[in-house]
Amino acid sequence: MLPDGLRQLFRSFIVEPLRRIDREQREYLTSEASHRPDWKIVVVMVTSALVLTLQFYFGRGDSIGRIADLLDGGAMVSPDGYYEGSSRLTDSFADRLRLWAYSRETTELATGSYWALFSFATYLLIPWFVIAVVFRQRLSDYGCKLKGAFTDWWVYIVFFLVMGPLLLWVSTHRHFQMTFPFYKLRRDEALWPYFWLWELCYFVQFLGLEFFFRGFMVHGTKHRFGVYSIYVMAVPYCMIHYGKPMLESLGAVIAAVVLGFMSLKNRSIWMGASIHMSVALSMDMLSLWRQGYFG
Repeated sequence: MLPDGLRQLFRSFIVEPLRRIDREQREYLTSEASHRPDWKIVVVMVTSALVLTLQFYFGRGDSIGRIADLLDGGAMVSPDGYYEGSSRLTDSFADRLRLWAYSRETTELATGSYWALFSFATYLLIPWFVIAVVFRQRLSDYGCKLKGAFTDWWVYIVFFLVMGPLLLWVSTHRHFQMTFPFYKLRRDEALWPYFWLWELCYFVQFLGLEFFFRGFMVHGTKHRFGVYSIYVMAVPYCMIHYGKPMLESLGAVIAAVVLGFMSLKNRSIWMGASIHMSVALSMDMLSLWRQGYFG
């Protein structure tokens, strides 16, 4: 038997939110609307597939060079892949873009920030258009509200007490150190400015990611699937981690369920975004530490 305090906490934190979510789902399923084709589900799922497809084919960091090539049809690139035009005046936008993308000093920032900002734009702008124009609803209906966002702030502390030892352990693995941070520092390169500019772009990407998965997908399907909307979202969320260490891909399943539940419970994505950013920064710092960057 659980002590009365823990039983009350379990009831208020888990049971009552699940009952509310189930009640809201049943209200829809017993309504007249549920007997008609659910075009909202169709639009949410097709839009989600479109966003992820655009990211796979156009969101990779090396796409920035191809964009510059399309602008003027040519590039001055050396055999080792770096731009050779820094000694001449580059007046065109394509040349400046190419110089930024292929210069030894900025190529990591260019490709990384392109991926992060392209991800943010597609995660946010396309669903935003669908919500505002097609559904004619407010973003606050999809988790973008501050009121009550940090009601369960203590979860943030508990999450880190659990994640801290796990991050310390996985940071000893060579694959982890080879993967993080995504921004690869040059030998003797300082963290400022490029690394921290990359981290800023990385954080912005997480805002879009949380809105897309825990906002658009979860709140866009909860009327039909209820709490199971979390698991609908968890599948593609796990799959975007393929190519990273296997432990991270498996951990993404747990993160999807926990953060999805928090989004449904508080009707807000901001707690999830804060946790995601903090864990990502911790992973980058631990990897640099394990690699001896800090001495």
